[in-house]
Amino acid sequence: MNKLWLIIISIGILAIITLYFFGRTLWHPYWIKIMGKQSVTEVISKISTKHDKYFRQILNEKGIKNNPADLAYLAFKDVDLLEVWGKSDGSWLHITNYPILKASGELGPKLQEGDRQVPEGLYKIIGFNPNSAFHLSMKLNYPNKFDSEKAKLEGRSKPGSNIFIHGKESSIGCLAMGDEVIEKLFLLSHSVGIQNIQVIIAPTDFRKNKPKHLINKPSWTPELYANIEQKLQEFK
Repeated sequence: MNKLWLIIISIGILAIITLYFFGRTLWHPYWIKIMGKQSVTEVISKISTKHDKYFRQILNEKGIKNNPADLAYLAFKDVDLLEVWGKSDGSWLHITNYPILKASGELGPKLQEGDRQVPEGLYKIIGFNPNSAFHLSMKLNYPNKFDSEKAKLEGRSKPGSNIFIHGKESSIGCLAMGDEVIEKLFLLSHSVGIQNIQVIIAPTDFRKNKPKHLINKPSWTPELYANIEQKLQEFK
């Protein structure tokens, strides 16, 4: 009997740990109801004391005296890397890099809801979520016009939605950056303004790598990659 109870307790602990790490979207809304929501302003106030000096130093080293006029986040799926660029006096300057801790799926565009695929394309940030199940998050405008047009052309009624750059280290189609880094990105993005931010998600860095032939990918994939490649030429 003691052995049976040990097995039951072990299974219970394993289930709790699994739910905590992989079922955050299920239990986190109830946790927020109990603890109360926090506003973007409240979050910015908290994290600015931790990270503002960090960014001031980096920007000064790059010759950017104030906040950049524009920001660009360049994500490369094959190497799990996010490059941060800022525009100052009309020129793009490389600020820093961060590792992408988790990005589910494979190389190639996102096609439908539930495929666990990180999209590829040219995007914008359309909102901040200070109460995310993944610490903090920034929502992308997927599907954008290009994604929607191709979905309609192929009769795909559910191309997917709710794609974020967020914290933690798990992904079901989003870019997971870890809590420390998402705080920094959240703060920098808020200071610049989401209307001045662009996000480029590419399978590889087309500035130095040629697009590889991808088997069983949509016929419009070369068009998408040509758009991404052209846009990346601004960042050198």
